[in-house]
Amino acid sequence: MRFRKKIFVLNLLGTNFIGMKNVRRNSVALFTFYFHSTIFVIFIDNLKLILYNEPQVREMLENTNNLNDLNSDEKKSQINWFPGHMAKTKRELKESIKLVDLIVEIVDSRIIFSSRNKDFNEICGDKPRLIVLNKTDLVTHEDLNLWTEYYKKNNINYVLFSTKNNKYIKNFLDKVQEIMHDKLESWKSKHMIGRKIKIMIIGVPNTGKSAFINRISGNSKAKVENRPGVTRRNQWFTVGHNIEILDTPGVLAPRLENNTVANNLAFTGAIKDSILDTEELAFELINKLKISNINNLISRYDLEENINELSSYEILNLIGKNRNILISGGEINISRTAHMILEEFRSGKLGKIMLEKPDIN
Repeated sequence: MRFRKKIFVLNLLGTNFIGMKNVRRNSVALFTFYFHSTIFVIFIDNLKLILYNEPQVREMLENTNNLNDLNSDEKKSQINWFPGHMAKTKRELKESIKLVDLIVEIVDSRIIFSSRNKDFNEICGDKPRLIVLNKTDLVTHEDLNLWTEYYKKNNINYVLFSTKNNKYIKNFLDKVQEIMHDKLESWKSKHMIGRKIKIMIIGVPNTGKSAFINRISGNSKAKVENRPGVTRRNQWFTVGHNIEILDTPGVLAPRLENNTVANNLAFTGAIKDSILDTEELAFELINKLKISNINNLISRYDLEENINELSSYEILNLIGKNRNILISGGEINISRTAHMILEEFRSGKLGKIMLEKPDIN
């Protein structure tokens, strides 16, 4: 009976050994395994505490909790676009604020509201700020005037800019001197002659920050591509004899306000196409243009004037047919056609189009 009990105990321990010598050996092994397992669990618990004290990790965990609070429909509409480097950049922006005298925020003139990250208000604090309405060559003067009147009415410092025209460089530099006038006089009274104005450039991805810097600094040191996420680290540039500019990576808000803002950012390329359904995005853009800029679609793609009665899918098929974007069998290549429409909007080939206008009231 005792022998049977011993066999039963050893089988429970996951061994086929019989005998006291083997029992002692396996007992030591089991104790060692239990000891290391306990140490590992303690290590993991402490690692969790350490990591949670890191701002980036805590912020990512909190964002995940926010997403878990959404209902299923809201979760489906969320775009997973906030990579780790953006959380890191956000922390670096807060740390760099004390190094600069002026914040210059670059926005896309086609989506002036959507391309402003509201988190910048907290990050910048009381530091003077100048809004640069960039890519003005992609919108009409009439639409742009609505925003300039809005900014004047609300006493917001702004300046227009386009890399296509040199006149905007002087306008920007003059505005910087105007905003910094009191500070410059204070430096002068303290015999701080020669101190340079330090400016930090901020903005969401793909608003043209690097192209802006290259234009005003007269060189091409800042890497430029028509896609988000090209600038991945802070870089200093010299402009003239008295200005230094800090270029920073683009940062989106951890959570966008609504689907309209998300779509507008995606239309202009602020969110990477690689994480989007570009076909659905093209359908959304067509729907938007049907309401606000239907003539741009008609003239660019040789469409009939009654297309507002058609669905976005039918319009995209017509565009693919007129452009002869086909696959084997003569069917329309929906994916290529969608990609083409998005690229032609982003490059301005679809015409001067502003997607959102200010509330003048």
